[in-house]
Amino acid sequence: MRSTDILIVDDEIGIREVLQETLEDEGYSVALAENAEQARKMRNQVRPAMVLLDIWMPDSDGITLLKEWATNGQLTMPVVMMSGHGSIDTAVEATKIGALDFLEKPISLQKLFSAVERALKAGEMQSAAGFSPDKLGNSPVIKELGKQLERAARHAGPILLLGESGSPFEAVARFFHKHGSPWIEPARPDHIIDSPLEILQKATGGVLYLGDISQYNKSVQQSIAFLLTKAERYHTRIVCTCSQPLSELVSSPAQDNRLLNVLSSLVVSLPPLRQQIDDIPFLVGQITKELAQAQKSVPMRFSADAIGRLCQYDWPGNLEQLKNVVKNLALNSDGGEVGQQAVNKMLGQFMQQNDGEMVNGFDFNLPLRELREELERRYFEYHIRRENQNMSRVAQKVGLERTHLYRKLKQLGISVTRRSAAARQEAAETEKSD
Repeated sequence: MRSTDILIVDDEIGIREVLQETLEDEGYSVALAENAEQARKMRNQVRPAMVLLDIWMPDSDGITLLKEWATNGQLTMPVVMMSGHGSIDTAVEATKIGALDFLEKPISLQKLFSAVERALKAGEMQSAAGFSPDKLGNSPVIKELGKQLERAARHAGPILLLGESGSPFEAVARFFHKHGSPWIEPARPDHIIDSPLEILQKATGGVLYLGDISQYNKSVQQSIAFLLTKAERYHTRIVCTCSQPLSELVSSPAQDNRLLNVLSSLVVSLPPLRQQIDDIPFLVGQITKELAQAQKSVPMRFSADAIGRLCQYDWPGNLEQLKNVVKNLALNSDGGEVGQQAVNKMLGQFMQQNDGEMVNGFDFNLPLRELREELERRYFEYHIRRENQNMSRVAQKVGLERTHLYRKLKQLGISVTRRSAAARQEAAETEKSD
């Protein structure tokens, strides 16, 4: 499957083939999945241009798959739901989760073409938008991301974007793409194995975006390692992403450590959304503004209570989940303003879905040590944010000596941006006391 494909997900072979033939006759490229599991695997490898998703399937229904994509930040492409037993309630539920449209079977050609054209246009507008760090906010972690990107841009080597699922990987990768130069994504993972030099040739002078290396098997990873040895000859910047901690990949027998060694020389870390809570009001404004431009309407307002509730949520699907939630709330609001009650109802769907795995934002299936570290990490991040990076006040709040506090933050992997001379002096005094 290519990033330009329309992905059709339907368990009935007759419907899949009819839709495929119809759309290919119109010049579209099409990929097929016969069930939710197959669609899930294909989405893990490549983001399609859009998805036609059947609701009723034997292994997992389309609504469940749509919720899964929305929760883990993979609902970054337009999705049009299909059903032969449609109802208004089902259509409303699908659009609230993030579906762009709903088609009832049997689907007329006019409605099919109209829905596909609208979905592809919406996806193109999203992809065409350029990227600069200030589009993600103005918090200390975003300023640090901007510095990382600027430093990385001064080098010609490959780049690894490291972050959690749902982070804006592709948007950030486009920071390195120059206007008018090639932007290439392999059609399928096996193309990386079968025709690596052909891919590089197409990407000459531009960016070769290879996606999440943690989703590839060792054979694909070995081929990526080969591409890295030839990229300089073609003046091509290779950008990979990774949604799993590198420490986990290194210890996995399914990973090619040689590839990790090369990519780890230039890593850009994308912060999780929970570390930039202060940016959420700005991000909500950006998302509603872009949506209004696409819909040619007035941006939907969010009440102060609604924004406050969004700021309290943990966002396991990060920015992509926030985008989906805000768009759904804006599109399905009856009045001119989205209130706290609507936000609570929307977020409650995700919490209910994860019930049994996540409890108050924590994964109770983790080993006790890892769960304790996660709790401590969020605890310190909360107080650092509340005290606006004033580490003296943080130390008082948490009841630790400053020396012990800095040591604990370092142990938990929490970086602190010191924005004032006083803060820098405080850090220097702490280092002397060590």
